[in-house]
Amino acid sequence: MIATLSGLILLRDAGRLIVETGGVGYEVFIPLSTYYRTPAAGAPVKLEIRQVVREDALTLYGFASSGEKRAFDLLMSVQHVGPKLALQVLSVLAPDELAAAITREDTARLDAVPGVGAKVAERIVRELRDKVGGLSLAAAAVVDGAVNGRAGGDGMLDDAISALINLGYKPVEAKRAVDAIGAPGAGDELEAIIRRSLAVILGEK
Repeated sequence: MIATLSGLILLRDAGRLIVETGGVGYEVFIPLSTYYRTPAAGAPVKLEIRQVVREDALTLYGFASSGEKRAFDLLMSVQHVGPKLALQVLSVLAPDELAAAITREDTARLDAVPGVGAKVAERIVRELRDKVGGLSLAAAAVVDGAVNGRAGGDGMLDDAISALINLGYKPVEAKRAVDAIGAPGAGDELEAIIRRSLAVILGEK
């Protein structure tokens, strides 16, 4: 079972990485929270890995922190929540935010994640409310080698729109949300732009 993976990033997309180690390129699917913290292609990276084996596939899911991996495992334990949906949730909610939503029984916050729906949101709260106590502390343990990505102003806005579309939001909805937060200020990072855009979208729902 693969638990961690270290190597050079050959490809970096909002939803996946290809990491080369020992002459082999591993495709690793990631949430946006991990994407924010990975360096550009060509740089070294170390990820926490959850290996999921199905009848027809062996898939790797990567995380920049042990908190994200723990949250992924908890979400995967919920009936009708598979790896793709678990990544969707973690792309919108950081582990501590997920824990807070579950503790407050804020099903609307979970329902706002594309693909979740009211019934699954209720199931997540019901099945995990007694299990999320350690997520906030674990979220702080970021894997070595992780960094926040930066890009130019217009490039960051385009990247933010692409990331929101990858999450399942409509292109028009994604562009409207990014436009609503205005031009990035000095020192702004992609993560901050996406999170503010998500706040706009979630506030409209």
